Amino acid sequence: PRLDAGLLQGQRTLQQNSGADTDGGQRASGARGSNGSHFGAIGGRSGDGSPRFDQAVKSGGYLWWYLDAMSDDGLYAVSIIAFVGSVFSPYYAAAFKAAERDPKRMYPVPDDYCCLNVALYSKGAKRWTMTERAKRFNNRSASEFVIGPSQLRWDGQALHIDIKEISVPIPRKVVGRITVHPEQLFNFSTPLDIMGMHRWGPIAPRARVEVSFYSPKQKWQGNAYLDSNEGDEPIAKAFKEWDWSRCNLRGSDSAVIYDVQPKSGEDRLLALRFKANGEVEPFSAPERQTMPKTFWGIERRMRAEEALGPIHQLEDTPFYQRAVVDSRILGESVQSFHETLNARRFEQKIVQAMLPWRMPRVR
Repeated sequence: PRLDAGLLQGQRTLQQNSGADTDGGQRASGARGSNGSHFGAIGGRSGDGSPRFDQAVKSGGYLWWYLDAMSDDGLYAVSIIAFVGSVFSPYYAAAFKAAERDPKRMYPVPDDYCCLNVALYSKGAKRWTMTERAKRFNNRSASEFVIGPSQLRWDGQALHIDIKEISVPIPRKVVGRITVHPEQLFNFSTPLDIMGMHRWGPIAPRARVEVSFYSPKQKWQGNAYLDSNEGDEPIAKAFKEWDWSRCNLRGSDSAVIYDVQPKSGEDRLLALRFKANGEVEPFSAPERQTMPKTFWGIERRMRAEEALGPIHQLEDTPFYQRAVVDSRILGESVQSFHETLNARRFEQKIVQAMLPWRMPRVR
């Protein structure tokens, strides 16, 4: 069943970080409202929809800011994810499971597991960084999020991302700046699961981006998308997998589709149009179109009105894939960023053993 207008009536206005719930590593389960739901600031943003970085995060939970962008000439693409409580960290997952097993252990503090995932895509300069850093290397305020030598900063008009990382598995410098200019900020968040433990919302469904890297050498402009996700528990507790896609429409509108398979209960579908005037409008999502399995054998699907066009693979891992796909949404021919997350794969012991090769940790 769709998460349609009935669900959207339950969306919460995003507040500033007053009274947000956190357990600071203690074993207490965290405050709840009279109806049993968690309360406090949500969405990783201020009341006007702009990014805000000082929100509290529950132990075992997560908060991330996601950016993807493509150059106007189609030759370059980038994806950035800034994590508090890195949801895909094998170290964070192991620490949380150990605390669940042993009542004498402290639960892990999310700020002790922060990282900046940078993925650059072009014919001659593909780079990947995801170095996790302990709490002493990180700092968060309302307008800044410092992760080791890199940082995100909101200046009131634009988001500046200064990157100074080392790629893996081949160590090479990744040094540059990305500046994001939102076309319209959205103060919007909605649950992805029936209990409301996991939430998502775009911050700027459409934006312009300026990209300037010293290493590897590249300088370009293009279109971008910025959102945030948060949760009060590990992501694999609620979901088996999801397929997500976003695209720009004619004019200045955009569309996002979340196709979610939870661990229990019926599938959940969220299809939303974000309009240039700031309105959010549900629409009837088209049927699932089957996509070829990835190299790692991940099954994936995408909602589209007819057979999919060429698939330009960007990322292909044992539990996650990202691609750019030609498709048709709301009667328009569009190019969509698409991702598949397979949480069951993420939990497999062999995958957990492989992750440190792509996700080193600095203590």
